[in-house]
Amino acid sequence: MPKINIGIIGTGSIVNTYKKCIDELEGAQLVALYTKSRNRKESARKAFGVPVFSVMDEFLQNDIDLVCVCNESGLHGEAIKLAALAGKHVLSEKPLETTPEKIDEIIAICSSKNVKLGCTLQNRCSSDYKRVLEAVNSGKLGKLIMGNAHINWYRNESYYADSDWKGTFKFDGGAAFINQGIHTIDLLLHIMGPVASVFGKVSTLVHDIEGEDVGASILNFQNGAIGTITAGTALYPGYPERIEIYGEKGSILMEGGRIIAWNIMGASAPGIASGENNGSGAADPTAIGHQNHKSVIADMIEAILNDRRPMVDGAEARKAVAVITAIYESSKREKLVFI
Repeated sequence: MPKINIGIIGTGSIVNTYKKCIDELEGAQLVALYTKSRNRKESARKAFGVPVFSVMDEFLQNDIDLVCVCNESGLHGEAIKLAALAGKHVLSEKPLETTPEKIDEIIAICSSKNVKLGCTLQNRCSSDYKRVLEAVNSGKLGKLIMGNAHINWYRNESYYADSDWKGTFKFDGGAAFINQGIHTIDLLLHIMGPVASVFGKVSTLVHDIEGEDVGASILNFQNGAIGTITAGTALYPGYPERIEIYGEKGSILMEGGRIIAWNIMGASAPGIASGENNGSGAADPTAIGHQNHKSVIADMIEAILNDRRPMVDGAEARKAVAVITAIYESSKREKLVFI
């Protein structure tokens, strides 16, 4: 099996997860890193054992097949464009960018250069989530009538104080919804389908940040179902993310990535609360395991080798960002916003 040479943009904590995944994948090898900080070059080289560059052109001149974008959210777009223009396939951390318009531009550039574009929304890979999706898609729940997502997490003050970009509009795009909440919101939309309109309210009540640390929204889905989303980083002590799916024939609840309730008329429950534990970032962002990330990277490698679309391409990654930005707009205007 040919090896895919991977370069990573960014040297933050998430890069440790990517390095661990790449080391475990037979068809991948890490060959280079990029950091905008010249001061971090040497420490990163020692930590990851590959050449580290602080000039983007020099980084992209390496023999790289796939660039993993792991820098600040608001800088994803520029990094993706440069990688695509250099003919490199791209896998970006979430969100792909901070607005749908920026994502549209990214998709167009990658398409014009004929490179693959994927986004790491790794919670789609969990076995319990796949069971929920199969139950919905096979009609076991019947007509969907309600879908709720709750990402009621907690981050202490140092989480923001020690970062020059988290919680800012320019580099994070907001806070609790677009950073912490996006994974669970992506799952909700993947199950429930497109959203027609939202009414949202976000506030900053505890942390000294630009973005929101608490918020809620009502969703109207195109299929007629309704739903809610709550999200926060000020909700001590932080509770595992939760998804509730209700259909005319029953309901399924997930918490912390695991099925905790399965009540469907005439359908026996699978083994719930499975042994798989990928962790929850409810109170600690480093508590999340790496196996789902590994599945995403493996899928991206297969997409490159077999010339197919990745598990989550640009169009899929855009959906959650479009809903989140509509929630922000609704809160700002104090009006229902149509998508």
